[in-house]
Amino acid sequence: MRWRDKRRSSNIEDRRGQRPRGRKRMGGGFMLIVILGLFLLMGKNPLNLIGLGGNGGSIPSQYEPSASPSGGAGQAAKDENSEFVSVILASTEDSWSDVFKRAGYEYERPKLVLFNDQVSSACGMTSAATGPFYCPGDHKVYIDLGFFNELNRMGAKGDFARAYVIAHEIGHHIQNLQGISMKIQDMQRRVSKQQSNKLSVLTELQADCYAGIWIHNYERQADILQRGDIEEGIHAAASIGDDRMQRNAGRRVNPDSFTHGSSHDRAQWFKIGMKYGDLSKCDTFK
Repeated sequence: MRWRDKRRSSNIEDRRGQRPRGRKRMGGGFMLIVILGLFLLMGKNPLNLIGLGGNGGSIPSQYEPSASPSGGAGQAAKDENSEFVSVILASTEDSWSDVFKRAGYEYERPKLVLFNDQVSSACGMTSAATGPFYCPGDHKVYIDLGFFNELNRMGAKGDFARAYVIAHEIGHHIQNLQGISMKIQDMQRRVSKQQSNKLSVLTELQADCYAGIWIHNYERQADILQRGDIEEGIHAAASIGDDRMQRNAGRRVNPDSFTHGSSHDRAQWFKIGMKYGDLSKCDTFK
C-alpha cells in the first residue's frame, strides 16, 4: 500500500505503558475465534467463552504485547505500526465522511486506542489476547499492535491485511451509529444460543462488507492500493473464518457454533463491499 505520504489521524489515544484499573473482563474482539480454536484444542467447550455480554475468566495472551512507547505513557510513539494505524484510521475517516455526506449526514469519527497487555473501556477490562475490538459504549476501537504479529502467524500477511482488520472494527462503529448494534444485542437476549450465534455471524459479515465499502471509496480519493493488495485483504478475511479456525484446531466443522462466519462468506461479503461501495448492498440480515 502507498500509505507513507497519506494523512495521519489526530483521533489516536496512545495508552501503551499505562496500567489500567478495574475488574478484568472478557471483551468481544477480532481474535475471539482464535481463542475459540485454542479452547477446542484443549477439549473445552467454547460456548462457555462466547456468551453474549457475559463475563469470562482471564485468559493467557496468545502473542507478545507490543512494546511501551519510549516517550512515556500517552505519548504517540513514532514507530511504523502506529504510523500505519494512524494513516488507516484517517483513511476510514475520509471514506466514511464522504459516504455519510452523500446520504445527508455528518460522520462521527471514533477514537482508536493503542494499548498493550490489557485495557479498560466502557465494555470492561479486556486482555490483549482478545485482539482488536470496538466498544459501542464509548465509540472507540482498541488494538494492541502485537496483534499484527499474530496475523502473520495466521498467514494473513501484508499491509492491506492489517488495514482490513482496522476497517472491520470501524465497520462495527458504523453499525453502532446506525442503531444496528443495539437492535441485534436486544434480539440476542431473547433467542436461543444457536440463534444468537447466527445473529453474531450476520453482524460480523456486515462489518466485513463495510470494510469493503471503506476501500472502495478511499481508493478513488487517494490511490493507495498496489498490485496484490486486494488479494491480501481477501485472504485475510478468509484466514479468520470460523470453519478454518476449527479445522486448524483439529476439530469437526460445526456451523451452529460459528460466531464470525465461514472463510467463504467473510471473503465474499468483503468483496461485495469493495465492488459496490454501497451500504444497501451490505444487508446481511435479509
